[in-house]
Amino acid sequence: MGAKATIHAAGVVVFREKNGRRQVLLVHRPAYDDWTLPKGKPKPDEDLPVAAVRETREETGVRVRLGVRLEPVRYRVPKGPKVVYFWVGQFLGQRPRRPDGEVDKVKWFDLDEARQKMSYADEVRVLDEALARNGTTRALLIVRHAKAMDRKHWSGPDQNRTISARGRRQSARLVDLLAAYGVTRVVTSSSKRCVLTVQPFCEEYGVRLEKVALLSEEEAEGRERDVAKYVARLAKKSDEVVAMCGHRPVLPAMQSGAGVEPRPMLTAEVLVVHYRNEKPVGVDAYKSAF
Repeated sequence: MGAKATIHAAGVVVFREKNGRRQVLLVHRPAYDDWTLPKGKPKPDEDLPVAAVRETREETGVRVRLGVRLEPVRYRVPKGPKVVYFWVGQFLGQRPRRPDGEVDKVKWFDLDEARQKMSYADEVRVLDEALARNGTTRALLIVRHAKAMDRKHWSGPDQNRTISARGRRQSARLVDLLAAYGVTRVVTSSSKRCVLTVQPFCEEYGVRLEKVALLSEEEAEGRERDVAKYVARLAKKSDEVVAMCGHRPVLPAMQSGAGVEPRPMLTAEVLVVHYRNEKPVGVDAYKSAF
């Protein structure tokens, strides 16, 4: 018999301030009689950040925007090895939740009390790492456009080349991923394949889509420094979470402007750059499963 497949789960460390004290959100699970950080397993083909946000909302009624990713927790359960990925979550709001057989108590604890209450030492370590990250961050998301039709099968202007059926599936999946990071502004190359990649998110969440010719392959050629400067200005917009969509030849300049080392990206891949005080403090990458 072969080795058992690894089980994946995702959760969030959520803080809030009350009466000048920082508190952290915990849940009680009656089946295990334990106090833990909110977490759960992803649905089929669901990105882990999306699962973390969804599970937190379902278990606690709390809405969050994701920040930096933390070190995962690894352990074994009867079904095999398990890895739980955690993110710092910015508290956005909370609705009442009816207790059920999965979670019967949801409570905010002061930090010292939380450490005493938490049932697992490895989750206490996750809490301490989240605290060591020293406050909330803001993200800039760089997106490579979804899979486009092959150039050899396209006879019109390249800027009008559309995305393929695979690209439409990739674009649809990006909606929840961009939402998990609380994107409030979308900037894209004016080329159709980029516009169609981020358009479903903009339509779903009512975010205005800004088309920028400078980010297109045609306009960016030979103007890499201009592209980098443009992205650097967006990275300093401390009141916005910006998602930018571009092309493979333009991505290195976009990444440089974001303050990170350029790296190859697959179609519909998302690079999340986290900032504190306008300086990058973390980078996450999410590849499309399609």
